[in-house]
Amino acid sequence: MIAFESFGFSALKKKDKDFNEPISSNAPYGIESPLVAGLGSTKKQIGFSHPIEASESNYEKKSQRLEMLMLRNIQGLHAPMRLAMEIKATEQIGRLPFLPSSNIMRDVILGRDEDIGFQDILNTTEFREQMGQPHAVVEKSLGIL
Repeated sequence: MIAFESFGFSALKKKDKDFNEPISSNAPYGIESPLVAGLGSTKKQIGFSHPIEASESNYEKKSQRLEMLMLRNIQGLHAPMRLAMEIKATEQIGRLPFLPSSNIMRDVILGRDEDIGFQDILNTTEFREQMGQPHAVVEKSLGIL
């Protein structure tokens, strides 16, 4: 490697101390496999692409927190605790990891079964352009991969 530095090959020169390490050292070429990690894994590291996206993603949490606070003030502590318990129970019910779930029970409990929003029209699971191998997805969820 030292002999080639005199020829000016930039790829063979030593890297600076500021060089960023790859995301995963065990992945070949430092890039996660989309079959194992999924296609959306890079988007999570980038952040929000539009200022309104951050507002829209936090709106539901804020409105749900406000609704729970109003329930507590009106009906007492048992009402938000019972509702939270029911929501948690519905989230634990699911299908195999490679099959999308409609979460209809959760929508009914939260009162969103009659509303049509962005999550109902844009980027729905049945129209996504990702389809991993079912065996690889199940093995990743079980911790085998």
